Amino acid sequence: MPEYPSGAGFLADLALGEKHLPGPPWILGQRGSPFVAPENTLAGFREALDAGLDGFLCNLRASLDGEPVVLADERLERTTSGQGAVADWSLPQLFGLDAGGGFARRFAGESVPHFDEVLELEHSSGGTPRRLVFVHDASLVEELARGFFQRQEALAPRYLSRSREVSEALALAGLPAGLVIGVANFDDLAWARDLGLDFVASEGSAGWRTEAGRAEWPCERWALGLDGPKEICAALAGGLAGFSTREPQRALALRTLAQWVSAESGTPPLKQSPLETSALEVFGAGDPAGGPDWSGRWDVAVLVRNPLAEVARVACRVLVRRGAFEVQGMPQTLELAPGEEQRVHLQLSGGSWSPGGDPVFAALFDWGSGGQSAGAHGRLLFDVPLRRLRRTHVGVLTQRLDMLRESPDDPPASMTVRRQGQRLTVAVENSGGLSEVEILVRLEDRHFVGNNRVQLKLPEDFDARPAGLDFCCGFRGRKQGGAAFVLRRWGGGLPREGDHGVPGRLQSS
Repeated sequence: MPEYPSGAGFLADLALGEKHLPGPPWILGQRGSPFVAPENTLAGFREALDAGLDGFLCNLRASLDGEPVVLADERLERTTSGQGAVADWSLPQLFGLDAGGGFARRFAGESVPHFDEVLELEHSSGGTPRRLVFVHDASLVEELARGFFQRQEALAPRYLSRSREVSEALALAGLPAGLVIGVANFDDLAWARDLGLDFVASEGSAGWRTEAGRAEWPCERWALGLDGPKEICAALAGGLAGFSTREPQRALALRTLAQWVSAESGTPPLKQSPLETSALEVFGAGDPAGGPDWSGRWDVAVLVRNPLAEVARVACRVLVRRGAFEVQGMPQTLELAPGEEQRVHLQLSGGSWSPGGDPVFAALFDWGSGGQSAGAHGRLLFDVPLRRLRRTHVGVLTQRLDMLRESPDDPPASMTVRRQGQRLTVAVENSGGLSEVEILVRLEDRHFVGNNRVQLKLPEDFDARPAGLDFCCGFRGRKQGGAAFVLRRWGGGLPREGDHGVPGRLQSS
Protein backbone atom coordinates (compact mmCIF):
# COMPACT_ATOMS: atom_id res chain seq x y z
CA MET A 1 0.00 0.00 0.00
CA PRO A 2 1.30 3.51 -0.74
CA GLU A 3 1.94 5.93 2.07
CA TYR A 4 -0.37 8.90 2.49
CA PRO A 5 1.13 11.95 0.80
CA SER A 6 3.64 14.46 1.92
CA GLY A 7 3.31 17.90 0.35
CA ALA A 8 4.06 16.41 -3.09
CA GLY A 9 2.80 12.91 -2.34
CA PHE A 10 0.28 10.53 -3.76
CA LEU A 11 -2.91 12.53 -3.31
CA ALA A 12 -1.26 15.56 -4.86
CA ASP A 13 -0.07 13.41 -7.78
CA LEU A 14 -3.57 12.02 -8.29
CA ALA A 15 -4.99 15.51 -8.23
CA LEU A 16 -2.76 16.83 -11.02
CA GLY A 17 -4.96 18.60 -13.52
CA GLU A 18 -7.39 19.86 -10.90
CA LYS A 19 -8.29 23.52 -11.14
CA HIS A 20 -9.40 24.71 -7.73
CA LEU A 21 -11.68 27.72 -7.65
CA PRO A 22 -10.95 30.55 -5.20
CA GLY A 23 -12.99 31.65 -2.21
CA PRO A 24 -14.95 32.87 -0.49
CA PRO A 25 -15.44 31.04 1.70
CA TRP A 26 -11.74 31.29 2.47
CA ILE A 27 -9.90 28.13 3.51
CA LEU A 28 -6.89 28.39 5.83
CA GLY A 29 -4.47 25.72 6.99
CA GLN A 30 -4.93 24.93 10.68
CA ARG A 31 -1.43 25.67 12.03
CA GLY A 32 -0.11 25.08 8.53
CA SER A 33 -0.57 21.61 7.11
CA PRO A 34 -0.05 19.49 10.24
CA PHE A 35 -0.60 16.07 8.66
CA VAL A 36 2.35 16.55 6.30
CA ALA A 37 4.66 18.95 8.19
CA PRO A 38 5.18 19.96 11.84
CA GLU A 39 2.52 22.37 13.04
CA ASN A 40 3.22 26.07 13.53
CA THR A 41 6.51 25.93 11.61
CA LEU A 42 7.60 27.77 8.49
CA ALA A 43 7.75 24.42 6.69
CA GLY A 44 4.14 23.72 7.66
CA PHE A 45 2.91 27.13 6.53
CA ARG A 46 4.71 26.74 3.20
CA GLU A 47 3.06 23.35 2.71
CA ALA A 48 -0.34 24.95 3.25
CA LEU A 49 0.34 27.68 0.71
CA ASP A 50 1.85 25.24 -1.80
CA ALA A 51 -1.31 23.12 -1.52
CA GLY A 52 -3.31 26.11 -2.78
CA LEU A 53 -4.92 27.28 0.46
CA ASP A 54 -5.84 30.93 0.86
CA GLY A 55 -3.68 31.25 3.95
CA PHE A 56 -3.17 29.74 7.39
CA LEU A 57 -3.94 30.03 11.10
CA CYS A 58 -1.05 30.29 13.55
CA ASN A 59 -0.77 30.55 17.34
CA LEU A 60 1.19 33.14 19.30
CA ARG A 61 2.62 32.95 22.80
CA ALA A 62 4.96 35.25 24.69
CA SER A 63 8.52 34.16 25.44
CA LEU A 64 10.30 34.99 28.70
CA ASP A 65 11.58 38.21 27.12
CA GLY A 66 8.15 39.16 25.75
CA GLU A 67 8.68 38.17 22.11
CA PRO A 68 5.80 36.73 20.02
CA VAL A 69 6.72 33.12 19.17
CA VAL A 70 4.61 30.73 17.12
CA LEU A 71 3.53 27.93 19.47
CA ALA A 72 0.11 26.55 20.37
CA ASP A 73 0.68 24.88 23.73
CA GLU A 74 1.50 26.50 27.04
CA ARG A 75 4.25 23.89 27.41
CA LEU A 76 6.94 22.78 24.98
CA GLU A 77 6.95 18.99 25.22
CA ARG A 78 4.37 18.06 22.56
CA THR A 79 5.84 19.94 19.61
CA THR A 80 9.50 20.68 20.44
CA SER A 81 12.61 19.16 22.00
CA GLY A 82 12.22 21.41 25.04
CA GLN A 83 10.52 20.89 28.39
CA GLY A 84 8.60 23.28 30.58
CA ALA A 85 6.52 26.39 30.02
CA VAL A 86 7.04 28.58 26.95
CA ALA A 87 7.02 31.63 29.22
CA ASP A 88 10.13 30.34 31.04
CA TRP A 89 12.28 30.31 27.88
CA SER A 90 13.92 33.33 26.24
CA LEU A 91 13.80 33.87 22.49
CA PRO A 92 17.41 32.70 21.89
CA GLN A 93 16.72 29.56 23.93
CA LEU A 94 13.54 28.82 21.96
CA PHE A 95 15.39 29.30 18.67
CA GLY A 96 17.76 26.52 19.78
CA LEU A 97 14.96 23.94 20.08
CA ASP A 98 14.02 21.40 17.42
CA ALA A 99 10.38 21.90 16.41
CA GLY A 100 10.41 19.39 13.53
CA GLY A 101 12.44 16.28 14.34
CA GLY A 102 9.70 14.81 16.51
CA PHE A 103 7.34 14.91 13.51
CA ALA A 104 9.70 13.35 10.96
CA ARG A 105 13.45 13.09 10.52
CA ARG A 106 13.41 15.18 7.36
CA PHE A 107 12.16 18.14 9.42
CA ALA A 108 14.89 17.83 12.07
CA GLY A 109 16.29 21.24 12.91
CA GLU A 110 13.12 23.16 12.03
CA SER A 111 13.04 26.00 14.54
CA VAL A 112 10.30 27.70 16.52
CA PRO A 113 9.38 30.73 14.36
CA HIS A 114 9.24 34.32 15.50
CA PHE A 115 6.03 36.02 14.34
CA ASP A 116 8.01 38.39 12.09
CA GLU A 117 9.24 35.38 10.08
CA VAL A 118 5.68 34.21 9.51
CA LEU A 119 4.62 37.64 8.27
CA GLU A 120 7.23 37.45 5.50
CA LEU A 121 5.70 34.34 3.90
CA GLU A 122 4.03 34.75 0.52
CA HIS A 123 2.09 32.63 -1.95
CA SER A 124 4.18 31.17 -4.75
CA SER A 125 2.48 33.72 -7.01
CA GLY A 126 3.81 36.49 -4.78
CA GLY A 127 0.51 37.43 -3.16
CA THR A 128 -0.03 37.92 0.55
CA PRO A 129 -1.79 35.00 2.26
CA ARG A 130 -4.73 35.43 4.60
CA ARG A 131 -3.63 34.94 8.19
CA LEU A 132 -5.61 34.30 11.36
CA VAL A 133 -3.46 34.77 14.44
CA PHE A 134 -4.60 33.06 17.64
CA VAL A 135 -3.24 35.18 20.50
CA HIS A 136 -2.87 33.40 23.85
CA ASP A 137 -1.19 36.15 25.92
CA ALA A 138 -2.60 39.64 26.50
CA SER A 139 0.95 40.91 27.06
CA LEU A 140 1.57 40.67 23.30
CA VAL A 141 -1.20 43.05 22.24
CA GLU A 142 0.77 46.31 22.45
CA GLU A 143 3.66 44.92 20.37
CA LEU A 144 1.26 43.41 17.81
CA ALA A 145 -0.56 46.73 17.42
CA ARG A 146 2.72 48.60 16.93
CA GLY A 147 3.79 46.23 14.16
CA PHE A 148 0.35 46.26 12.57
CA PHE A 149 0.27 50.03 12.10
CA GLN A 150 3.89 50.15 10.94
CA ARG A 151 3.36 47.58 8.18
CA GLN A 152 0.10 49.02 6.75
CA GLU A 153 -0.62 45.83 4.77
CA ALA A 154 -3.54 45.74 2.34
CA LEU A 155 -4.37 42.19 3.47
CA ALA A 156 -3.45 42.47 7.13
CA PRO A 157 -3.42 39.64 9.67
CA ARG A 158 -6.54 39.22 11.75
CA TYR A 159 -6.26 38.43 15.44
CA LEU A 160 -8.46 36.29 17.66
CA SER A 161 -8.53 34.71 21.08
CA ARG A 162 -10.59 32.34 23.16
CA SER A 163 -10.31 34.85 26.03
CA ARG A 164 -12.74 37.76 26.07
CA GLU A 165 -10.12 39.78 27.91
CA VAL A 166 -7.56 39.28 25.14
CA SER A 167 -10.13 39.74 22.39
CA GLU A 168 -11.27 43.03 23.90
CA ALA A 169 -7.67 44.21 24.24
CA LEU A 170 -7.05 43.42 20.57
CA ALA A 171 -10.14 45.36 19.49
CA LEU A 172 -9.38 48.37 21.69
CA ALA A 173 -5.84 48.46 20.26
CA GLY A 174 -7.34 48.94 16.80
CA LEU A 175 -6.50 45.48 15.48
CA PRO A 176 -8.91 43.41 13.33
CA ALA A 177 -10.18 41.33 16.24
CA GLY A 178 -12.24 38.20 16.72
CA LEU A 179 -13.47 35.88 19.46
CA VAL A 180 -13.29 32.08 19.52
CA ILE A 181 -16.45 30.46 20.90
CA GLY A 182 -17.65 26.93 21.48
CA VAL A 183 -21.36 27.06 20.62
CA ALA A 184 -22.99 30.29 19.44
CA ASN A 185 -25.27 31.95 21.99
CA PHE A 186 -27.02 35.30 22.24
CA ASP A 187 -24.64 36.55 24.93
CA ASP A 188 -21.69 36.15 22.53
CA LEU A 189 -23.72 37.83 19.78
CA ALA A 190 -24.46 40.87 21.96
CA TRP A 191 -20.85 41.06 23.17
CA ALA A 192 -19.52 40.94 19.59
CA ARG A 193 -21.93 43.70 18.57
CA ASP A 194 -21.13 45.94 21.52
CA LEU A 195 -17.37 45.60 21.04
CA GLY A 196 -17.53 45.92 17.25
CA LEU A 197 -15.66 42.69 16.55
CA ASP A 198 -14.65 41.95 12.97
CA PHE A 199 -15.42 38.24 13.21
CA VAL A 200 -16.36 35.37 15.52
CA ALA A 201 -15.07 31.81 15.05
CA SER A 202 -16.56 28.62 16.44
CA GLU A 203 -14.40 25.64 17.34
CA GLY A 204 -15.59 22.66 15.33
CA SER A 205 -18.56 22.15 13.07
CA ALA A 206 -21.44 22.35 15.54
CA GLY A 207 -20.86 25.87 16.83
CA TRP A 208 -23.30 27.61 14.47
CA ARG A 209 -26.10 25.00 14.65
CA THR A 210 -28.04 26.85 17.33
CA GLU A 211 -30.83 29.40 17.32
CA ALA A 212 -28.27 32.11 18.05
CA GLY A 213 -25.98 30.75 15.35
CA ARG A 214 -28.75 31.11 12.77
CA ALA A 215 -29.46 34.71 13.80
CA GLU A 216 -27.97 37.69 11.98
CA TRP A 217 -24.52 38.52 13.35
CA PRO A 218 -22.90 41.97 13.07
CA CYS A 219 -19.61 40.46 11.87
CA GLU A 220 -18.15 37.63 9.83
CA ARG A 221 -18.67 34.06 11.01
CA TRP A 222 -15.82 31.54 10.81
CA ALA A 223 -15.21 27.97 11.99
CA LEU A 224 -11.95 26.40 13.13
CA GLY A 225 -10.67 22.87 12.62
CA LEU A 226 -13.09 21.44 10.04
CA ASP A 227 -11.62 18.22 8.65
CA GLY A 228 -14.45 15.80 7.82
CA PRO A 229 -16.25 15.93 4.45
CA LYS A 230 -19.66 16.40 6.09
CA GLU A 231 -18.61 19.34 8.24
CA ILE A 232 -16.74 20.96 5.36
CA CYS A 233 -19.84 20.68 3.15
CA ALA A 234 -21.95 22.15 5.97
CA ALA A 235 -19.56 25.09 6.21
CA LEU A 236 -19.63 25.64 2.45
CA ALA A 237 -23.44 25.72 2.50
CA GLY A 238 -23.75 27.67 5.75
CA GLY A 239 -22.76 31.17 4.69
CA LEU A 240 -19.47 31.26 6.60
CA ALA A 241 -16.77 33.71 5.58
CA GLY A 242 -14.17 30.98 5.96
CA PHE A 243 -12.80 28.11 8.00
CA SER A 244 -9.53 26.44 8.90
CA THR A 245 -8.69 22.82 8.19
CA ARG A 246 -5.95 20.22 8.51
CA GLU A 247 -7.11 18.64 5.22
CA PRO A 248 -6.19 21.10 2.43
CA GLN A 249 -6.79 18.80 -0.55
CA ARG A 250 -10.19 17.68 0.74
CA ALA A 251 -11.43 21.18 1.53
CA LEU A 252 -10.25 22.71 -1.75
CA ALA A 253 -11.82 19.95 -3.84
CA LEU A 254 -15.18 20.29 -2.07
CA ARG A 255 -15.17 24.09 -2.40
CA THR A 256 -14.44 23.79 -6.10
CA LEU A 257 -17.21 21.21 -6.54
CA ALA A 258 -19.70 23.39 -4.64
CA GLN A 259 -18.95 26.40 -6.82
CA TRP A 260 -18.90 24.32 -10.01
CA VAL A 261 -22.25 22.64 -9.35
CA SER A 262 -23.89 25.93 -8.37
CA ALA A 263 -22.56 27.76 -11.43
CA GLU A 264 -23.37 25.00 -13.91
CA SER A 265 -26.86 24.11 -12.74
CA GLY A 266 -27.99 26.98 -10.55
CA THR A 267 -28.79 24.43 -7.84
CA PRO A 268 -28.66 25.22 -4.11
CA PRO A 269 -25.29 24.97 -2.32
CA LEU A 270 -23.67 21.54 -2.12
CA LYS A 271 -24.84 19.92 1.12
CA GLN A 272 -23.54 16.37 0.65
CA SER A 273 -20.06 15.09 0.02
CA PRO A 274 -19.62 12.79 -3.00
CA LEU A 275 -18.32 10.16 -0.55
CA GLU A 276 -19.89 8.86 2.66
CA THR A 277 -19.06 5.96 4.95
CA SER A 278 -19.51 4.82 8.53
CA ALA A 279 -16.89 4.54 11.26
CA LEU A 280 -14.96 1.30 11.75
CA GLU A 281 -15.41 -0.04 15.26
CA VAL A 282 -12.37 -1.47 17.04
CA PHE A 283 -13.12 -4.38 19.35
CA GLY A 284 -10.95 -6.52 21.58
CA ALA A 285 -11.33 -10.29 21.64
CA GLY A 286 -14.56 -10.95 23.53
CA ASP A 287 -14.58 -7.45 25.00
CA PRO A 288 -17.18 -4.95 23.72
CA ALA A 289 -15.23 -2.05 25.22
CA GLY A 290 -12.14 -2.90 23.18
CA GLY A 291 -8.87 -4.66 23.95
CA PRO A 292 -5.29 -3.37 23.89
CA ASP A 293 -4.78 -3.37 20.10
CA TRP A 294 -5.78 -0.65 17.59
CA SER A 295 -6.45 -3.08 14.74
CA GLY A 296 -9.19 -5.21 13.22
CA ARG A 297 -10.92 -6.56 10.14
CA TRP A 298 -13.85 -4.68 8.63
CA ASP A 299 -16.39 -4.95 5.83
CA VAL A 300 -16.48 -1.38 4.53
CA ALA A 301 -19.18 0.25 2.40
CA VAL A 302 -18.55 3.65 0.81
CA LEU A 303 -21.40 5.52 -0.88
CA VAL A 304 -20.10 7.23 -4.04
CA ARG A 305 -22.44 9.80 -5.59
CA ASN A 306 -22.11 11.88 -8.73
CA PRO A 307 -23.43 15.43 -8.12
CA LEU A 308 -22.49 16.57 -11.62
CA ALA A 309 -24.60 17.07 -14.73
CA GLU A 310 -22.09 14.92 -16.65
CA VAL A 311 -21.18 11.24 -16.65
CA ALA A 312 -18.26 10.80 -14.24
CA ARG A 313 -15.51 8.21 -14.50
CA VAL A 314 -14.28 7.43 -10.99
CA ALA A 315 -10.96 5.79 -10.05
CA CYS A 316 -10.93 4.36 -6.50
CA ARG A 317 -8.03 3.78 -4.14
CA VAL A 318 -7.43 3.24 -0.41
CA LEU A 319 -4.48 5.23 0.92
CA VAL A 320 -2.62 4.48 4.14
CA ARG A 321 -1.39 7.25 6.40
CA ARG A 322 -0.05 5.19 9.28
CA GLY A 323 0.24 1.50 10.09
CA ALA A 324 -0.24 -1.49 7.78
CA PHE A 325 -3.50 -2.41 6.03
CA GLU A 326 -4.64 -4.85 3.36
CA VAL A 327 -7.55 -4.16 0.98
CA GLN A 328 -9.54 -6.80 -0.87
CA GLY A 329 -12.57 -6.79 -3.15
CA MET A 330 -12.58 -3.11 -4.11
CA PRO A 331 -13.42 -2.14 -7.71
CA GLN A 332 -10.75 0.03 -9.30
CA THR A 333 -13.09 2.13 -11.47
CA LEU A 334 -16.74 3.17 -11.66
CA GLU A 335 -18.85 5.06 -14.17
CA LEU A 336 -21.67 7.12 -12.71
CA ALA A 337 -24.50 8.82 -14.59
CA PRO A 338 -25.53 12.33 -13.47
CA GLY A 339 -27.02 12.07 -9.98
CA GLU A 340 -26.27 8.33 -9.74
CA GLU A 341 -25.10 6.69 -6.51
CA GLN A 342 -23.23 3.42 -6.09
CA ARG A 343 -22.11 1.66 -2.94
CA VAL A 344 -18.53 0.38 -3.09
CA HIS A 345 -17.81 -2.64 -0.90
CA LEU A 346 -14.36 -3.70 0.25
CA GLN A 347 -12.65 -5.65 3.01
CA LEU A 348 -10.05 -3.82 5.09
CA SER A 349 -7.77 -5.48 7.63
CA GLY A 350 -4.79 -4.30 9.65
CA GLY A 351 -4.07 -1.51 12.09
CA SER A 352 -1.49 0.69 13.75
CA TRP A 353 0.00 1.11 17.19
CA SER A 354 -1.80 4.35 17.98
CA PRO A 355 -4.99 6.26 17.08
CA GLY A 356 -4.82 8.80 14.29
CA GLY A 357 -3.64 8.57 10.72
CA ASP A 358 -6.67 6.53 9.67
CA PRO A 359 -6.77 5.07 6.14
CA VAL A 360 -8.50 7.14 3.46
CA PHE A 361 -10.80 6.11 0.62
CA ALA A 362 -9.94 8.32 -2.37
CA ALA A 363 -11.98 8.75 -5.57
CA LEU A 364 -10.69 10.64 -8.59
CA PHE A 365 -13.64 12.02 -10.60
CA ASP A 366 -13.04 12.74 -14.29
CA TRP A 367 -15.84 14.04 -16.51
CA GLY A 368 -16.33 15.43 -20.00
CA SER A 369 -13.97 14.87 -22.92
CA GLY A 370 -12.98 18.44 -23.50
CA GLY A 371 -14.21 18.23 -27.10
CA GLN A 372 -16.16 21.05 -28.73
CA SER A 373 -19.42 19.10 -28.70
CA ALA A 374 -19.00 17.84 -25.17
CA GLY A 375 -19.75 19.48 -21.89
CA ALA A 376 -17.08 21.02 -19.71
CA HIS A 377 -14.13 18.81 -18.80
CA GLY A 378 -13.06 18.53 -15.21
CA ARG A 379 -11.06 16.47 -12.75
CA LEU A 380 -11.34 16.49 -8.96
CA LEU A 381 -10.07 14.21 -6.23
CA PHE A 382 -12.31 13.54 -3.22
CA ASP A 383 -11.54 11.49 -0.14
CA VAL A 384 -13.19 10.32 3.05
CA PRO A 385 -11.40 8.97 6.14
CA LEU A 386 -12.09 5.40 7.25
CA ARG A 387 -12.19 6.38 10.90
CA ARG A 388 -11.61 3.82 13.63
CA LEU A 389 -13.38 4.27 16.94
CA ARG A 390 -14.32 2.46 20.13
CA ARG A 391 -17.66 2.22 21.85
CA THR A 392 -18.59 1.42 25.45
CA HIS A 393 -21.85 1.24 27.41
CA VAL A 394 -22.22 2.50 30.97
CA GLY A 395 -24.62 1.46 33.70
CA VAL A 396 -24.65 0.64 37.39
CA LEU A 397 -22.12 -2.17 36.85
CA THR A 398 -18.50 -1.10 36.60
CA GLN A 399 -17.08 -1.38 33.08
CA ARG A 400 -13.37 -2.05 32.58
CA LEU A 401 -11.58 -0.27 29.73
CA ASP A 402 -8.24 -1.69 28.60
CA MET A 403 -5.68 0.91 27.58
CA LEU A 404 -4.09 0.57 24.16
CA ARG A 405 -0.71 -1.12 23.83
CA GLU A 406 1.07 1.56 21.80
CA SER A 407 4.57 0.07 21.90
CA PRO A 408 5.84 -3.52 22.26
CA ASP A 409 6.96 -2.98 25.86
CA ASP A 410 3.75 -1.36 27.14
CA PRO A 411 2.45 -3.41 30.11
CA PRO A 412 -1.29 -3.98 30.62
CA ALA A 413 -3.14 -0.94 31.95
CA SER A 414 -6.82 -0.23 32.54
CA MET A 415 -9.44 2.22 33.73
CA THR A 416 -13.04 1.82 34.87
CA VAL A 417 -16.25 3.72 34.19
CA ARG A 418 -19.43 3.53 36.25
CA ARG A 419 -22.70 5.40 36.14
CA GLN A 420 -24.83 6.41 39.12
CA GLY A 421 -27.83 8.39 37.92
CA GLN A 422 -26.46 11.28 35.87
CA ARG A 423 -23.04 11.03 37.49
CA LEU A 424 -20.21 9.27 35.66
CA THR A 425 -17.11 8.13 37.54
CA VAL A 426 -13.90 7.43 35.61
CA ALA A 427 -10.98 5.93 37.54
CA VAL A 428 -7.57 4.35 37.05
CA GLU A 429 -7.64 0.63 37.84
CA ASN A 430 -4.14 -0.40 36.72
CA SER A 431 -1.61 2.35 35.97
CA GLY A 432 0.73 0.03 34.09
CA GLY A 433 3.59 0.93 36.42
CA LEU A 434 3.31 4.69 35.98
CA SER A 435 3.57 7.10 38.92
CA GLU A 436 2.29 10.67 39.45
CA VAL A 437 -0.78 9.65 37.46
CA GLU A 438 -3.13 12.29 36.06
CA ILE A 439 -6.46 11.33 34.45
CA LEU A 440 -7.63 12.85 31.17
CA VAL A 441 -11.29 12.55 30.11
CA ARG A 442 -13.04 13.93 27.05
CA LEU A 443 -16.85 14.06 26.99
CA GLU A 444 -18.27 15.84 23.94
CA ASP A 445 -16.37 19.16 23.76
CA ARG A 446 -15.53 19.20 27.47
CA HIS A 447 -12.16 18.09 28.83
CA PHE A 448 -11.53 17.02 32.43
CA VAL A 449 -8.30 16.47 34.36
CA GLY A 450 -7.95 14.82 37.76
CA ASN A 451 -5.85 12.52 39.89
CA ASN A 452 -6.87 8.87 40.22
CA ARG A 453 -10.60 9.50 39.83
CA VAL A 454 -12.80 11.98 37.95
CA GLN A 455 -16.53 12.51 38.41
CA LEU A 456 -18.59 14.35 35.81
CA LYS A 457 -22.22 14.96 35.02
CA LEU A 458 -23.94 13.38 32.06
CA PRO A 459 -26.48 15.41 30.04
CA GLU A 460 -30.07 15.09 31.25
CA ASP A 461 -31.09 13.59 27.91
CA PHE A 462 -28.22 11.06 27.81
CA ASP A 463 -30.58 8.06 27.79
CA ALA A 464 -32.52 9.57 24.87
CA ARG A 465 -29.42 9.72 22.68
CA PRO A 466 -29.10 6.33 20.98
CA ALA A 467 -25.82 7.32 19.30
CA GLY A 468 -24.35 8.32 22.66
CA LEU A 469 -21.69 10.96 23.31
CA ASP A 470 -18.15 11.57 22.11
CA PHE A 471 -15.95 10.05 24.81
CA CYS A 472 -12.39 9.10 25.50
CA CYS A 473 -10.31 8.59 28.61
CA GLY A 474 -6.70 7.94 29.50
CA PHE A 475 -4.00 8.95 31.91
CA ARG A 476 -0.43 10.14 31.90
CA GLY A 477 2.35 9.47 34.35
CA ARG A 478 6.06 8.81 34.68
CA LYS A 479 7.85 5.51 34.18
CA GLN A 480 10.19 4.46 36.95
CA GLY A 481 13.36 6.50 36.57
CA GLY A 482 11.94 8.49 33.65
CA ALA A 483 11.60 12.26 33.38
CA ALA A 484 9.04 12.58 30.58
CA PHE A 485 5.34 11.83 30.97
CA VAL A 486 3.88 8.80 29.18
CA LEU A 487 0.29 8.76 27.87
CA ARG A 488 -1.92 5.66 28.05
CA ARG A 489 -5.38 5.89 26.45
CA TRP A 490 -8.45 3.84 25.64
CA GLY A 491 -9.01 5.17 22.13
CA GLY A 492 -8.78 8.19 19.86
CA GLY A 493 -9.41 11.83 20.65
CA LEU A 494 -6.65 12.35 23.24
CA PRO A 495 -4.78 14.62 23.50
CA ARG A 496 -6.99 17.35 22.12
CA GLU A 497 -4.35 18.75 19.77
CA GLY A 498 -2.83 16.97 16.78
CA ASP A 499 -3.92 13.92 14.81
CA HIS A 500 -4.98 11.41 17.44
CA GLY A 501 -8.05 9.97 15.79
CA VAL A 502 -11.69 10.51 16.60
CA PRO A 503 -13.11 10.03 20.10
CA GLY A 504 -15.05 6.90 20.95
CA ARG A 505 -18.71 6.72 21.87
CA LEU A 506 -20.24 6.45 25.34
CA GLN A 507 -23.75 4.97 25.33
CA SER A 508 -26.38 4.12 27.90
CA SER A 509 -26.59 0.40 28.64
